[in-house]
Amino acid sequence: MITINPKNIPVAKWQGYILGAIAPRPIAFVSTIDKNGNSNLSPFSFFNAFSTNPPICVFSPARRPKDNTNKHTYDNVKEIDEAVINAVNYDLVQQASLSSSEFPKEDDEFIKSGLTPIPSVMVKPFRVKESPVQMECKVKNIIELGAEGGAGSLVICEILLMHINENVLDENGVIDPRKIDLVARLGGNWYSRASGNSLFEVEKPLRTIGIGVDKISEHIRKSKILTGNNLGQLGNVDKLPSKEEIDDIKMDKEIINLLALYRTDPVALEKHIHIKAKKLLEQGEVKKAWTVLMTI
Repeated sequence: MITINPKNIPVAKWQGYILGAIAPRPIAFVSTIDKNGNSNLSPFSFFNAFSTNPPICVFSPARRPKDNTNKHTYDNVKEIDEAVINAVNYDLVQQASLSSSEFPKEDDEFIKSGLTPIPSVMVKPFRVKESPVQMECKVKNIIELGAEGGAGSLVICEILLMHINENVLDENGVIDPRKIDLVARLGGNWYSRASGNSLFEVEKPLRTIGIGVDKISEHIRKSKILTGNNLGQLGNVDKLPSKEEIDDIKMDKEIINLLALYRTDPVALEKHIHIKAKKLLEQGEVKKAWTVLMTI
């Protein structure tokens, strides 16, 4: 493992490490307007949500490392304290990337990137019609983090209105990650796409406190088959299976065969029981995995 002190390497090289290590990052596709009514549109991956009530999100335009100048977005929000944060999905990513080019201030990135500006309801900047989610925001505060090239400024925004394309909602009216197909930023030229096999669910911790990994038997904790993720699943239960549940699983044909086949080889039996439990955990069958583990 190497250890890096940011004060000992060039800013650009340090930025590469930051962008590669802190990823993937959501993208704020920010529309702003200056005091003369000129539009600007630019993506920022130093971005996230920080409060629900009030609804606050923050993005950070950084000073240009090459000449220590500010981004047009920063200048605009200083003049007109409003913005629209548009979500970037896969269908939009190439045009969003194009808009990040260092066009002259007088150029409109809506036109340059071929995107459609539509009027907002409560703020002056336009929304991006092609974006699946558009958030009209009031800029509440701007915090400058430094004065050198590469220094960011936190643009703290309150969401006034959110517009959602109905096509990305599921049958319950909730945004479906498979339908919205968001993209995120990594280092260099790399992006990630939140779709297909890259999507997976992790069950939230119980409202009642789980037993924790420390309460799992040592032979399970030190398993060469079960992973840390598997142990996390097993520790997220509030009680272990009952004797009746364990007796029931012992009637399972596969378990009967394993117990009979390896009855004189406890090491092999434990290995195969753990393999069976791991498969169940990967299918989300945590309770059943516990009963399998407790057959030996």
